[in-house]
Amino acid sequence: MRAHFRRKYQLSQNPKDTNHLRAVGGKVSFPHELSKMIYPETKTKDDGFNLLSAFQGLSFGPAVLTGRNHSKTLTAKPANVDSCKVIMFAVIGKQTLFSTRVRKKGVDGQVRSFKEIPHTGRSGWVNLVKFWREDRFRQLHKHMERTFNALGPIYREHLGTQSSVNIILPSDIGELFRSEGLHPERMTLQPWATHRETRHYSKGVFLKNGEEWRVDRLLLNKEVMMSAAVKRFLPLLDEVARDFCRMMQAKVEREGRGEEGKRSLTIDPSPDIFRFALEASCNVIYGERIGLFSSSPSLESQKFIWAVEQMLVTTPPLLYLPHRLLLRIGAPLWTQHATAWDHIFSHAEARIQRWYQRLSSSQGRGSEAGASGGQYSGVLGQLMEKGQLSLDLIKANVTEMMAGGVDTTAVPLQFALFELGRNPEVQERVRQQVRASWEQAGGDPQKALQGAPLLKGTIKEILRLYPVATTVQRRTIKDTILQNYHIPAGTLVQVCLYPLGRSADVFAAPQRFEPDRWVNNGEKGQTVEGSSFRSLAFGFGARQCVGRRIAENEMQLLLMHILLSFHLSVTSSEDIKTTCTLILQPETPPRITFRKL
Repeated sequence: MRAHFRRKYQLSQNPKDTNHLRAVGGKVSFPHELSKMIYPETKTKDDGFNLLSAFQGLSFGPAVLTGRNHSKTLTAKPANVDSCKVIMFAVIGKQTLFSTRVRKKGVDGQVRSFKEIPHTGRSGWVNLVKFWREDRFRQLHKHMERTFNALGPIYREHLGTQSSVNIILPSDIGELFRSEGLHPERMTLQPWATHRETRHYSKGVFLKNGEEWRVDRLLLNKEVMMSAAVKRFLPLLDEVARDFCRMMQAKVEREGRGEEGKRSLTIDPSPDIFRFALEASCNVIYGERIGLFSSSPSLESQKFIWAVEQMLVTTPPLLYLPHRLLLRIGAPLWTQHATAWDHIFSHAEARIQRWYQRLSSSQGRGSEAGASGGQYSGVLGQLMEKGQLSLDLIKANVTEMMAGGVDTTAVPLQFALFELGRNPEVQERVRQQVRASWEQAGGDPQKALQGAPLLKGTIKEILRLYPVATTVQRRTIKDTILQNYHIPAGTLVQVCLYPLGRSADVFAAPQRFEPDRWVNNGEKGQTVEGSSFRSLAFGFGARQCVGRRIAENEMQLLLMHILLSFHLSVTSSEDIKTTCTLILQPETPPRITFRKL
């Protein structure tokens, strides 16, 4: 996992860079496989990577992460198969599909008990060791797909300290969400929550539940989710997207091949895309540019990227291990995680101090417009000026939005460029609609996006095929029945997004990239019970991603300007191999050819 993030950001493995996020702690006795997660080996010398290369556009040969090859089709049968469900397997080429006929009652007319739900093994620790030995964490999305194919549309899983019920069908998803109540709860990332508690920091809405969550969320919605808020921050996103395309045009002219004005350049665009995502997030959330498109970015920005990398890498193993025990003994895995979050919070603290400095400066000049000078000052500025949240809560929430706002847009953009590049007919249809809408809108980005539904469909289709998160979760607040099984109150239920998006029971031609399927709110040629619950990449309802509007518009605007400026193609049309750390991403970033239009 560490190798992946170093490749993604083109970060250094030099011990001088890593030691500030690593500490030596006590010892704990675990199986060998688990101890390797907690006490990773430290390389003593590797000068093959340079942190500054992420900002200077340098590249290198990435190492390919590989997982175990699971070529066998699972054939396990669910418990009480005769009384609960019939599973039919159909093998088409290399793809295994399942279809289900669910009996509303068992043979005796009774709802089945929770213990009768098909499961992957009763011992959480045995399952966890097996996961680690077989490298399933990096292929968690594929593991879920295989397990649904084997056990049907619902199963239980116990991994380490976590237990869940996993579902896939829209009808069950709808039942789950319709019963979530006024204060829906999802799985708490306990390592993040423990960091806030040990550092005496406030928690943002991502880590809160109950009425306290609802009060804060309603206030945040006004600044990041409402249409008036979108209208305010859209120009900031558009500004960064235009600058990205100008930077790419200059790079193609400088490094590309072909006639002047018609040059093309084949590159791995992922470092540039990640810099775009961070620059755009900073502009919207903090109201300031940080100069990531320049050749000499600030040391502060470099430290922030490094901290986000460490936080994302260390989160997954801590989800399934007793992190409070690791905290107590001072294990390096926990220390790296906590120190990374400390750097991320320091980044937000520095931005808040700058806002106060701008306010003091404007008051010194006698200005009545405040720190923003009458202009939109970003989400941070709006929250500070209104004063409805405490300073600690503002810091907690903007920190969580910044930490979660880079990878969640940059990775889908990589997949989008790849799919548009290998589907030239789709690319041209989207481009024609974007071009017509852009001309009719007269350069107004909001009107241009409204007139290009295929662009939004492209993002939804990418997130169907390559969902950033592996699951959307809810903790049931009352007893529920799913697939005729009794689900007790307090059970963690997970909607598994990757197998959902690729299920032939839910989507026609699920492996095909078709943005048109999302236009006019319908799936051509197929109706599905609970069809409203098929696009869930940002979650659902009151508990959906708080940064959804920022992410959606950020991705659409960048694709719009890229399609207006370049024709895209790929060096290989083979499917991308994906891996999963905390989010789904390509094992090896695809190489894209940009040809100026």
